[in-house]
Amino acid sequence: MADEHAVIRAQDGPSRLSRRSFAAVAGTAAAATALTTGPATALPVPAAPAAPTAPAASGPGFDRCLAVARALLVLDSDDHQLVPRYRRVLKDGLPTGRRVRAKDVLVVGAGPAGLVAAWLLREAGHRVTVLEANGNRVGGRIKTFRKGGHEGAEQPFADPRQYAEAGAMRIPGSHPLVMELIDKFGLKKRPFYYVDVDSEGRPVNHTWIHVNGIRVRRADYARAPRRVNRSFGVPRAHWDTPAATILRSVLDPVRDEFSTVGHDGKRVDKPLPERLRGWARVVQRFGDWSMFRFLTEHAGLDERTVDLIGTLENLTSRLPLSFIHSFIGSSLISPDTPFYELTGGTAVLPDALLERVRKDVRFDRRVTRIEYHHPDRSSSDTEHVRDKGPHVWVDTVSEGREGPVVREQFTADAAVITVPFAGLRHVQIAPPLSYRKRRAVTELHYDSATKVLLEFSRRWWEFDEADWKRELRAIDPGLYDAYRTGRAAADGSLLGAHPSVPHGHITAGQRTHYAANRALARDEPEAAHVVGGGSLSDNANRFMYHPSHPVPGSAGGVVLASYSWADDAMRWDSLDDEARYPHALCGLQQVYGRRIEVFYTGAGRTQSWLRDPYAYGEASVLLPGQHTELLSAIPTAEGPLHFAGDHTSVKPAWIEGAVESAVRAALEIHTT
Repeated sequence: MADEHAVIRAQDGPSRLSRRSFAAVAGTAAAATALTTGPATALPVPAAPAAPTAPAASGPGFDRCLAVARALLVLDSDDHQLVPRYRRVLKDGLPTGRRVRAKDVLVVGAGPAGLVAAWLLREAGHRVTVLEANGNRVGGRIKTFRKGGHEGAEQPFADPRQYAEAGAMRIPGSHPLVMELIDKFGLKKRPFYYVDVDSEGRPVNHTWIHVNGIRVRRADYARAPRRVNRSFGVPRAHWDTPAATILRSVLDPVRDEFSTVGHDGKRVDKPLPERLRGWARVVQRFGDWSMFRFLTEHAGLDERTVDLIGTLENLTSRLPLSFIHSFIGSSLISPDTPFYELTGGTAVLPDALLERVRKDVRFDRRVTRIEYHHPDRSSSDTEHVRDKGPHVWVDTVSEGREGPVVREQFTADAAVITVPFAGLRHVQIAPPLSYRKRRAVTELHYDSATKVLLEFSRRWWEFDEADWKRELRAIDPGLYDAYRTGRAAADGSLLGAHPSVPHGHITAGQRTHYAANRALARDEPEAAHVVGGGSLSDNANRFMYHPSHPVPGSAGGVVLASYSWADDAMRWDSLDDEARYPHALCGLQQVYGRRIEVFYTGAGRTQSWLRDPYAYGEASVLLPGQHTELLSAIPTAEGPLHFAGDHTSVKPAWIEGAVESAVRAALEIHTT
């Protein structure tokens, strides 16, 4: 694959360090030696899996790994499961078994963690104030492009009925806390088709893989992967093995530490004590490893095979990041896990939460300074405070969107801090947090993610060839054959040419960018003919997803034309919107054919979470070693300051992690 992760091939023998090989050893004495003495001393990549050394299942190091495993399995220090208790709290409220003193509580941030914590504390009788930097929206990285909503958004697409997700778009059925909230609030959910389905809802894998100039249906690749695999230059032993199977074969021995394969071929968790220690052994063995190091050094895969797996299994952009992070994601969500979406968009969840705490939310209040009283630490500003009066002082500033910039101070007995640590880095805190907490705030890695969404007046991805003939002949009787034979006009004149496309949304700038960047390939693949699911490509778009369901009353739909992470995302972040949309359309055409241009309305939306002034990145995606070095300090309270948010869980980027942390923080405040 010719992308930014392509291997730097040795020209003078196998001992040369590739860029990835160097990254795997960077910072070590061996890497330094390789730099100073030349290629002859470079570390070779093992040709076969390295025999794992048996970690010692005891001692301080293992205790830290056990703590990570407990956080992963959501256990308390006595190894009792916390999820059933958290579900009861969401269903019935915080415990009322003993008299609890009502407290004044500040909640910093109105994402899902802040809203859930505020709701639970308010219902339990505490006086809550939520401080949200955004001037008109709650929900954090739950964000739906839609008309109206609690934020009163303007019409985002040409069809006012259409909506699409800028952030969270699918909810695993294996996430019990989010499911509990959905049921409690009476929200409507329906299947999210991660894999495309037929008219009966059965997976068919009819979407496209488009890599190295080859286009093939996913199902055909699974049956006969040789052509695609050989295009990556993989060894003969891997010619006929799908990338997913190769990856599963190297991860399954690690999964054996905490699960077994049943008679039906499905994995079954071991009993809890064994599962806990098994996960701890995995963390101890591979906690300091990147995914690239695991695949090459432990699994013994060559870099061409790593390229194949990275491209087809969405690992390329995160190969330098923590093996544990990617492994947790692949292990906690099985291929049989059902996914759901919320009817009306994921934002209906923060809508429901906001209705319960609306009068407590102060919008347009960005926190700039936090002072607090801690019995073990004090500053010159707060050392006069003892055990009476407020324990937390928070300074805020408005953004001045609708008037002058104003400052306002809030006080409370306790605070729940939910802002990402990347944002907390810019907040002055006195007295200083503990060293380990400050280190986590400083070092916790946040990844980037970018979406580009395009609206079409017809759901062309559901078309068969008869549909295409009918719709293209409505424009010009010879247009279907012109596209099929590569004779259709390529000057941008056919952009939005179908009669169903409303006028006024395709700008002159878009037409110019489109004409300048139009796809060079003239081939026209057969109709996609899919419902839901998504295709992948090695072009800049990387991953493309179709809506799982039509919007009632609308013949069109919004395609997630590009979904990318890390370095892949930053390539898009450098483009302004006027250029992003034509670029994304051209990338779609490389996969689905040029003819989709006739339905493009010119309306699009894009979201860069790294450039978002409230999110500071897509999520905390940990680096090698950060689980064992930073994780234990991240959720720990510091005096009256409590910390929540998906970054304080072992499920970053998932709503479940945010809800889990919110219940924990609310219990901490309520029961102390």
